[in-house]
Amino acid sequence: MTQPWMLNSLAGLLGGLSVAVLPASVPSTSNSLGEAGIDAYRLQAPPYNLTGNKIAIGQVEIGRPGKFGVDKAVSQSWAIALLRVFFRDGPAKGNAHVDSHAQNVASIMVSADPAMRGIAPQARLYSSAVGLLNRNGQPEECLSAQHIAQQNGGDIRAINFSFGESLQQDPRPRARLDGNALLTLCLDWSTRVHDVLYVVAGNQGRGGISIPTDNFNGINVAFTRRITSNGPFAQIDAANLGDELISGTEGRSLGLESNVGPRRAISLAAPGSNIVALNPDGKTTRVTGTSFAAPHATASVALLQEFGDNAMRRSSNQWGLDARRHEVMKAVLLNSADKVQDRGDGWSIGMSRTIFDRDQQDWFASDAYRDRTIPLNRQMGTGQLNTFRAYQQFQPGQWNPTAPVPPIGWDYRTVVADPTNGSFQDYVLGQPLQQGSFVSVTLVWNRYVELQDQNRNGEYDINESFRDRGLNNLDLYLMRAEDDDPADSIWASVSEVDSVEHIFHPIPATGRYKIRVLYRQQVNQANQPYALAWWTVPAR
Repeated sequence: MTQPWMLNSLAGLLGGLSVAVLPASVPSTSNSLGEAGIDAYRLQAPPYNLTGNKIAIGQVEIGRPGKFGVDKAVSQSWAIALLRVFFRDGPAKGNAHVDSHAQNVASIMVSADPAMRGIAPQARLYSSAVGLLNRNGQPEECLSAQHIAQQNGGDIRAINFSFGESLQQDPRPRARLDGNALLTLCLDWSTRVHDVLYVVAGNQGRGGISIPTDNFNGINVAFTRRITSNGPFAQIDAANLGDELISGTEGRSLGLESNVGPRRAISLAAPGSNIVALNPDGKTTRVTGTSFAAPHATASVALLQEFGDNAMRRSSNQWGLDARRHEVMKAVLLNSADKVQDRGDGWSIGMSRTIFDRDQQDWFASDAYRDRTIPLNRQMGTGQLNTFRAYQQFQPGQWNPTAPVPPIGWDYRTVVADPTNGSFQDYVLGQPLQQGSFVSVTLVWNRYVELQDQNRNGEYDINESFRDRGLNNLDLYLMRAEDDDPADSIWASVSEVDSVEHIFHPIPATGRYKIRVLYRQQVNQANQPYALAWWTVPAR
């Protein structure tokens, strides 16, 4: 069992930790997993009956959760059924590296305890402890992440990272959040090679654990709190670090308290304040920080993937192996996030609540709403995770751009750099869209990172490195169906630095519209895979 001195040492490496003992019973609808939070419990109930069954997810932290039958600390508690636990890339030793932080995180994902039921209680969780290291531990952390990604026959759908490295511990001279830390490169490489979605606690800023939040290919999660004591989770918590540069200090802060350049760090927000969790002894507790927001998204992937696998077994035309792609999961989670509460007419695509930043500003007040070159809100990404809405986004299945597409759907495809014949894909909506309603569209693709594989074994080994081959530039347009020039678009997302493009924009007039994915600039390979998710409102 982790000793108190170890927990104190971990505090600087983990995404927030506060603890308070709770009564044995917690009302499910009012906690962060129910209607007040991400609305995941609804998917566990009929007619959905989704529990993450047979879906494998992962966890990498400094410590690990306890496993029943292995660790004395959990000898009387079997609510968190871990499939396997490791120390880095080898078997875990009994009673070693067990800590409360990792247990709290795991319980949010997979607890089956009636007092605190997790999001995906039947998912298969693989967890690795990196251990405390005196200096830069990124090579060992990369090794641990790779090991988890290879479990379950190489079929891990998402890996939770509720910890990170400080820039002060990075061995590079004048280290910055420029995407070139070894652990950051490792995650972007593993995302592509192992087809796994990394979900990272979004800590940046003064004293933050900012590596690997400068990744391109994963999801970085900020955390929200309740606006009132009994209200829904709906406001970015002031404890999130580094999500706003102070005026006049950009020269000093850039790359230290936020990503180098205009690229945004946060992809998504999720509840993370006063969250119900379980300790190794089985007692409920309350915890706060981005560490506990991230597992809300990781475990939500397990629910969606269980639904997708079931749909594939039914041999539906809209369901194939593309549904398992990490890019699809990222696009679905981001596009379905809550931003502004729907008035009840469905025109705001049924969103359940308005999310506010730390200054009480909503999405409409943000530069991400006004500026085509900025796809993500600095503090909330695309909004707050809503697992039930993510299911609604995922459920219609995959649609091919060769035919008109439905109002809600997603696709995984490749766009080719071909200046002669046009480097784009058009998705024409099959139904006219309603004037005044909103369209939400999200496009995601990967930065291309290669392993410098010295021994040619196809795996990362200590002392090996990675090569960043850069990010191809894709753009996203909302256009009238009859138009062909992007200059005539209704709205667009045209960031030159992000691996996400996102549109949330009103329809100016009832009529036919299309979505265009444009390959703007080739930096590495000519063939660029991408995932696209869209949600629109048909005319009535």
